[in-house]
Amino acid sequence: MTVDMSQFYEVFFEEAAEHLASMESLLLKLDINAPDPDELNAVFRAAHSIKGGSGTFGFTDMTGVTHILENLLDKIRKGELALRQEMIDVFLEAGDVLKGQLDAHRSGGAGVDETTVAHVCAVLAQLASEDTAPVAAPPPSVTPRQGRTRFHLAFKRVAKAKLENLLRELAGNGDLKVQEESGNENLSIMLDTSLSETDLLEMIQYVVSLKQVVLATGEIDPTEFAREAFGFFEGNPGAPEEAPVAEEGDGFGLFISPAELKSQQEADDGFGLFDDAPGMEQIKQVAAAAPSKPLAAAPGKTPMPTATNAEGSSIRVSVEKVDQLINLVGELVITQAMLAQTTANVDPALYEVLLNSVSQLERNTRDLQESVMSIRMMPISFVFSRFPRVVRDVATKLGKQVELRTIGEGTELDKGLIEKIADPLTHLVRNSLDHGIETPEKRIAAGKDPKGTLTLRASHQGGNIVIEVSDDGGGLSRERILAKAKEKDIPVSDSITDQEVWLLIFAPGFSTAEVVTDVSGRGVGMDVVKRNIEGMGGRVELDSKTGVGTTVTIRLPLTLAILDGMSVAVGDEIFIIPLNYIIESLQPAERDVKTVASEGRVVNVRGEYLPLMALHSLFNIKPKTRDPSKGILVVIESDGAKAALLVDELVGQHQVVIKSLETNFRKVRGISAATIMGDGKVALILDMAALVRMARG
Repeated sequence: MTVDMSQFYEVFFEEAAEHLASMESLLLKLDINAPDPDELNAVFRAAHSIKGGSGTFGFTDMTGVTHILENLLDKIRKGELALRQEMIDVFLEAGDVLKGQLDAHRSGGAGVDETTVAHVCAVLAQLASEDTAPVAAPPPSVTPRQGRTRFHLAFKRVAKAKLENLLRELAGNGDLKVQEESGNENLSIMLDTSLSETDLLEMIQYVVSLKQVVLATGEIDPTEFAREAFGFFEGNPGAPEEAPVAEEGDGFGLFISPAELKSQQEADDGFGLFDDAPGMEQIKQVAAAAPSKPLAAAPGKTPMPTATNAEGSSIRVSVEKVDQLINLVGELVITQAMLAQTTANVDPALYEVLLNSVSQLERNTRDLQESVMSIRMMPISFVFSRFPRVVRDVATKLGKQVELRTIGEGTELDKGLIEKIADPLTHLVRNSLDHGIETPEKRIAAGKDPKGTLTLRASHQGGNIVIEVSDDGGGLSRERILAKAKEKDIPVSDSITDQEVWLLIFAPGFSTAEVVTDVSGRGVGMDVVKRNIEGMGGRVELDSKTGVGTTVTIRLPLTLAILDGMSVAVGDEIFIIPLNYIIESLQPAERDVKTVASEGRVVNVRGEYLPLMALHSLFNIKPKTRDPSKGILVVIESDGAKAALLVDELVGQHQVVIKSLETNFRKVRGISAATIMGDGKVALILDMAALVRMARG
């Protein structure tokens, strides 16, 4: 029966991506003058694992690149070549090529330009041969190893159908001849190939590992059989808890010999190893007595790629399943709130057991909700890990020296936010590198260290996550920003505060850059950054000091599924105001409310006049009162602008489960989402940014 290899594709894609990320991280940390041997070996193993997996699944484009990459890495780790900066550069380029090829296989895209692939392969090949002459043109594809070896492989107790994937792989690496014997129980293989014996054995081991069968190599010391046969499973998530026993029908044995076969008699002698060879009975006894726990792999053995994650330690689950689970828990929270509200008015003396049960249900529901929400939580290191490469490449391009520091990489936030925050952070980092940190010459002239520092910091503050991007560069220029604002006819005065000046760079198309570069433009696109962050329910702040540096602070909710909000009543309706937008609530005096011609009503809050918006007018609801002095004003802030919302009363603070209004109904102006309250009624969550814009006209 033919095994459908496509069922393993996703596992390979994920593992290859992890290997590429690990390889890039290690390369960026390597000390050129004194590279750590362990780190060099780790980079080599990552490349080797990608090569083995891509070869198994027939992704020959990736195999070609990793083959040449592996050759150069092997020479470096063995001390045959000294590590140089240009090698690190081309390793990173090769990693980019492999990422592109991997994405193409994963998504079915066009892939990487062949000229780029050929150029990278040529540079790798030249460095491996110590040929430092410039590459004039793309080279031909990978040059095979000189000389070919005829390998003789003998499999015992295995049907040919079980090895179809392996035979297909072997046939792609040389001239293959297959002969079945003794009613399909024995299989004789002769392969004429340029592969080394090590490469051949490791390729066989990897293909075999996908079927989780026992693999034992021939001509070994019987006392080492357990290590060779079962040690392969060390660290293999697919391995059984107990070591397999090499009994009849339990896997197969392999005899591999690189000797040149000159006659059928030699072949017969080789194949006979597993029939009557001396010591075979002892080997079987050692295998049967092997410890129940897998032994460590033999020293020097390169760990092979694994087919699945560590059993018992982690599993791969699709995001859709997690989202469905979160949604169901949200429904459970709503149901629990309904029960709590229903039992709130019963007699405690008569229904003590019921009330205790409802109280216990509330505690269990809260714990369950926190546990389920934690499944989607991921460390922000998933985002921070991409920036060492960004900083290195951009700084090199700009001729600057920059050190990247990351603090709080273990801080967790929702996976949905992880995916959405990556682009805004990338833009902010590139801005700091391009227009924040000065060139070494300017820094020396200013009495600074020629190497600038860019810091990424993440932390939890209350129910929010705070991310800071700070640099020790030249800071923002108040004069230049004001001059640019006047040039663009933005109404400003010279007396406004620094904080108000800094916020001007978030205006669409605003930039003080003297020269437009392809790296970034402080101001160009900053409005998009701000809009994207606010779309996640967050806000962005900016602080700068001329000559000292700039800090951009992003505040985000921990998750997009739950919201801390204040419920307010307007007539018979309940609305939710996100808590992080609320500054204060108050009941104004009659004299503080004014009407301005053509501008509507405003309210004086400690000397500051704010536009007043009545929610009952906006949503056409009959209120309990229309007089602001008899109602409640909730002062909110969004985009640096404030407004006052008139409501009938404050109901209370809640943690609500967010439901998409567009998915279940349609988009409503001034409303961002909805939730279900404890009494089963739907409450609308207000879109604060939209309301402030509406209030300001």
